[in-house]
Amino acid sequence: MITLVDILLYVLLAVVFVVLCLGVFALFKGGEFGRSWSNKLMRARVVVQFAAILVLVVGFWLKSHFAA
Repeated sequence: MITLVDILLYVLLAVVFVVLCLGVFALFKGGEFGRSWSNKLMRARVVVQFAAILVLVVGFWLKSHFAA
């Protein structure tokens, strides 16, 4: 179970990085694309970051309670 949490955390961190890069790209591209996507992508980044932090806290809790 702990390795599942570790893998999920790494996947979420990768997703945060990709969404952040796409959001910054949309911000600097400007125009209609920038207006319609930069804010959506940055909101998505915040949601994915929250999920990553939640998985991190759950992982710490599991490791502290079930580690040998």
